[in-house]
Amino acid sequence: MQKRIRILAIFMVGLLGIVLLQALNIQFFKSNELANSSGNPRIANALRNEPRGEILGADGTVLALSVPSKSGSLRYQRQYPLGPLFSQEVGFNSQVYGAYGLEASYNSYLTVHPQPAHSLAQLLSPVKEPDSLTLTLIPSLQKLAATQLAGRDGAVVMINPNTGGIMAMYSNPTYDPNGLVAPSVTLEEAAWKAAIKKNTNGYPPLTSMAYQEAFPPGSTFKVVTSSAVFGLKPRLASKSYPVASTISLPDTNKTLSNFGGSSCGGTIEIMLPPSCDTGFAEVGLDLGPSLLWQQASSFGFDTYIPVDLPHGSVAVSNFPTPAQEVNRKPFVAYSAIGQGDVRATALQNALVAAGIANKGAIMTPHFLRAVRNSSGGLIKSYQPSLWKRATDSKTAASVSQMMQNVALYGTAAGLFPPEDKVAAKTGTAQTSSSNVNLQTDDWMIAFAPADAPRFAVAVILPNQALSGTGAAVAGPVMRCMVLGAMAIIKGQPAQGTSSTCP
Repeated sequence: MQKRIRILAIFMVGLLGIVLLQALNIQFFKSNELANSSGNPRIANALRNEPRGEILGADGTVLALSVPSKSGSLRYQRQYPLGPLFSQEVGFNSQVYGAYGLEASYNSYLTVHPQPAHSLAQLLSPVKEPDSLTLTLIPSLQKLAATQLAGRDGAVVMINPNTGGIMAMYSNPTYDPNGLVAPSVTLEEAAWKAAIKKNTNGYPPLTSMAYQEAFPPGSTFKVVTSSAVFGLKPRLASKSYPVASTISLPDTNKTLSNFGGSSCGGTIEIMLPPSCDTGFAEVGLDLGPSLLWQQASSFGFDTYIPVDLPHGSVAVSNFPTPAQEVNRKPFVAYSAIGQGDVRATALQNALVAAGIANKGAIMTPHFLRAVRNSSGGLIKSYQPSLWKRATDSKTAASVSQMMQNVALYGTAAGLFPPEDKVAAKTGTAQTSSSNVNLQTDDWMIAFAPADAPRFAVAVILPNQALSGTGAAVAGPVMRCMVLGAMAIIKGQPAQGTSSTCP
């Protein structure tokens, strides 16, 4: 009998221990997650009966606000005055589907909560209200990006390389978030179905092409390959590669040719402006998979980008590991020119440009500039921080000069006013599609002014005709983004800067 009682006692103590561990887990480890969950009754009640804080653009433009509801069960109605323009970053706060985007990331600030007491009266009777967010996004640049994409599938990302602040991030297809905060559950469900429905190229509007879709970066990746040469195997910088239109790839009967059958060669300084595929493929073979992977990782490939969006919403830009490319020398050659197994998001490629612009340092990308209370008092301001040391400053300076030559007399020649001192790199990746046998994903990355960079940009337009190139397709969009940003720097409007950039 005593043995049974002892076993029962041990069993009861074990159960009590499990209960205590779960309580500890809920109270300490999961308290923040549960407190801000859309399934929390307090949050659900706040969604229906309390206003949320405003979300503002860098210039004070209202991107999200709450107004008294005129119908339905909600006392307050969330509204997004600019509709689809900022939806993929700002997100929504739905009674059915919960919070998404920055609405989710900063939910604890945006919901009604006790404010810090600044007087005895406030201490005795705490003030409860939401805070507002001011973002780094500049509405005029966001509108310019939307205008230049003109409804085409694609994405534009512009970053301040010195702080990591995201100045513009727009992509097509997109969606109107107002349908997802409708007073009716039926209307929200209909809006959700439309937002997740894929278009003819397979892209759903709810998924942002700017940071949730990855594509072969094509020759924009030669910026990474060049950085590996200067930083990791500098003797290759002076090596002259044979002039050729086609090269044979090792361990296979396959060949690799330049675009249009052109011939090129020389040092990497000579080969980057015309974007010499044969030469850079051989550079990749000389570097080998380990150094290429090391350099790509230093730029943030194969890592979640810590932008202030919900974890897991940002796609990982992929670069094959050395183990994946063992005994696959042809794939190393293709990796060096941004094709084969290499993938990059527009956000990642903007950070590549930003890293070179900022002397090799990639700052943590972010949208938040400041949090303020209802009276305008500062609650929190974003403090820039280093994310990755991509290269040393000497390497970045060497690659920057080559990118300037791309804009002056290379594949991006004639796109930018010389006085703007633009550094750029084009990219054209041939891809297969279920609809068409071969297409191109067309890229361009750039930063300016090269001697004191204020912005870095990436443009991607996927699923273009086989004849498309980064210069011809992404180039005009990039030109207008650069002109718009330069206009803002000079104190002028971003739009209407040129007859070719409405």
